[in-house]
Amino acid sequence: MQYSHLGRSGLSVSRICLGTMNFGEVTEEAEGKEIMNYALDAGVNFFDTSGTYGEPRAEGVTEEIIGRWLTERPSRRERVILATKVYGGKGEWPNDSYLSAMHIRQACDESLRHLHTDHIDIYQMHHIDRSTPWEEIWEAMEVLRAQGKIIYSGSSNFAGWHIVQAQETAARRPALGLVSEQSLYNLATRTVELEVLPACRAYGVGLICWSPLHGGLLSGVMRNNGGIRGSTGRSAEQLPNRQSQVAAYEALCDEIGESPSAVGMAWLLHQPGVSSVIAGPRMTSHLDGALRALGIQLDETTLERLDKIFPGPGGPAPEAYAW
Repeated sequence: MQYSHLGRSGLSVSRICLGTMNFGEVTEEAEGKEIMNYALDAGVNFFDTSGTYGEPRAEGVTEEIIGRWLTERPSRRERVILATKVYGGKGEWPNDSYLSAMHIRQACDESLRHLHTDHIDIYQMHHIDRSTPWEEIWEAMEVLRAQGKIIYSGSSNFAGWHIVQAQETAARRPALGLVSEQSLYNLATRTVELEVLPACRAYGVGLICWSPLHGGLLSGVMRNNGGIRGSTGRSAEQLPNRQSQVAAYEALCDEIGESPSAVGMAWLLHQPGVSSVIAGPRMTSHLDGALRALGIQLDETTLERLDKIFPGPGGPAPEAYAW
């Protein structure tokens, strides 16, 4: 396994992060526990979850699966960097969602109960809340940190200017601020290169990439005796308009002798500012492509060819769209 510091922090996380969104919805608990065992044995020390994951939503189903796995062998907890999220909720009462100080503190206590632990290593804001001032958010996070309930704070799905707002407000307090931002980033969706990634690098915020295979679009979706394999979600939505790109991508992967899923993950690991890439397996074998990506070195020629197949926005803003 390879490890990197999460942004400017001293925290070392595995470059492959285990995403648990499927646990308790499409992956049964027993299989989820096997996946966690497999990941931990492979050296993955970074697990990502949310109180909204699992079915029914916002009931802490996935967190509880992780919590039961941790209690089966208490020594596991000290080996796992545990990240969960705050923002969404059941929506049954006015303060059951978003980022008010009240909801942050209540949601943290709920996650701690579900996870059967006394602290969360990285407490991530799952979305921006434009109605709550940053002073209130940071005060709530500081209280949780002083109580020993969280160690680090992170964000997810923030725009570049949100990251700037968060870090500048934290610096004035002063507080550590964000150590991570979790964003949609893959070969097919490179919008974060405009402003999010530059903001993260400027402020020392480690980027964690979710949906690295774009919902299966980059996983070898065209491979089925020359036909199109059944796909759903983001892959199904985009494949009709991107078949030529995907075909060219899969041909390049064949040429270099690697699977599309491993190449897609490897490309992200080559990008400056990326601390970790989330793999969200539905079964144990799905982790193999992600682990294989760690051993793939893409040369400059291959990286250039990938850029031609899936062009980015042209670099960071404003150069990407101005003189």
